[in-house]
Amino acid sequence: KRRLRSASSCGSRAVAAMAPLREAGLLLLLLVLPPASAGLSGYFGTKSRYEEVNPHLVSDPLSLGPGAGGSLPASCTPLQLRAVLRHGTRYPTAGQVRRLGELHARLLRRPAGAAACPAAAALAAWPMWYEESLDGRLAPQGRRDMEQLARRMAARFPALFAARRRLALASSSKHRCLQSGAAFRRGLGPTLDFGGDEVEVNDSLMRFFDHCAKFVALVEENDAAMCQVNAFKEGPEMKKVLEKVADALCLPVEELNADLVQVAFLTCSYELAIKNVTSPWCSLFSEEDAKVLEYLNDLKQYWKRGYGYDINSRSSCVLFQDIFQHLDKAVEESKSSKPISSPLIVQVGHAETLQPLLALMGYFKDDEPLLANNYARQAQRKFRSGRIVPYAANLVFVLYHCDHVNASQEEYRLQLLLNEKLLAFHHSNETISTYADLKDYYKDILENCHFKEECELPKVNVTAVDEL
Repeated sequence: KRRLRSASSCGSRAVAAMAPLREAGLLLLLLVLPPASAGLSGYFGTKSRYEEVNPHLVSDPLSLGPGAGGSLPASCTPLQLRAVLRHGTRYPTAGQVRRLGELHARLLRRPAGAAACPAAAALAAWPMWYEESLDGRLAPQGRRDMEQLARRMAARFPALFAARRRLALASSSKHRCLQSGAAFRRGLGPTLDFGGDEVEVNDSLMRFFDHCAKFVALVEENDAAMCQVNAFKEGPEMKKVLEKVADALCLPVEELNADLVQVAFLTCSYELAIKNVTSPWCSLFSEEDAKVLEYLNDLKQYWKRGYGYDINSRSSCVLFQDIFQHLDKAVEESKSSKPISSPLIVQVGHAETLQPLLALMGYFKDDEPLLANNYARQAQRKFRSGRIVPYAANLVFVLYHCDHVNASQEEYRLQLLLNEKLLAFHHSNETISTYADLKDYYKDILENCHFKEECELPKVNVTAVDEL
């Protein structure tokens, strides 16, 4: 029987649950933010601004930042760039807007004669401007994220982004990704040979998780797979935050739950990312509260998209292999002295596209899994989704051809950049690798990870957490 291995199970209660396959007052209403927002902005997880990982962009959105030059010898010429991007800053989803509306309505319903409660009064007076129709759409800031990223990428690799070079641009079918792709294209100006204005839709690569039956059934739609997340929601750290927020809003604690508190916290993050303002919702939380809520977000990412279950990352091998097939083709074309047919390949997906891919490659893996009961021990964890996949996150593979080398295998080299910073390779701890060494390191994934077989559902009834 095939098993979907997990980093840790949740205990006997979860084993039996596998059958269902589901899931003080404010001085001002809005303050314009300083570059770092009152100690909270570093803890917004996947709802983080890109500027949190690249603070130099606050003062200059086109700056390439410190150490932009890289460490390649002058005799190396870039042949191909393959970029996998997350869409830019987006509006909340319809579900998040509904929960926020529910919480806001509770504050509006406070009896007129109730005891004075400055935080509740200020939040009741806050104009609820989010509508369900926004449902995760790209915000104007998201378009700027993409246009500016394109301009920085072109400045960093001018030879590849030269006039009349062909750009292959693909996207997930989601509106925010299509719009992000179009904004990236606009940021490059009119000089590239784009071959029309359409962005190719490719969900098989950008939303591979939707096409993986095992992932959908056993993780995405299976509440038991999220047992660590649910346990943390009921744990002592979240209970403390819940009681504090209830007290600030003068509400009975039983009227709140972890999801409502989290949506209040995320509203603080949305107002910062979308409007660059400090929302009154931010006043409910201290930095310590923010760390707890970040951990809740990271737990979900870890168990649903990261190292929690093998299928999370294994389902991304279809994208990983496609990247290397195009790199292989560029190497072959170069060896035959042919022009590189695809010098620029840019694909726009989601946090859920990038996180599994980075896990497949072994990045940001902690010595012990993220669990509901090890929050304190994970204070220095590597797996922090806001540092890995903020809005506009990007993973870039750059293939080079190098002259004057000592051995033929040194002729083709590769660099990896995550969010415009060089990423060290696991096999060498260096920021440049020969292409041959890199392929050898990932040989097992390239040769033995077969999407169809990985994603096939077991032919038996799912009755135990063992299957995860």
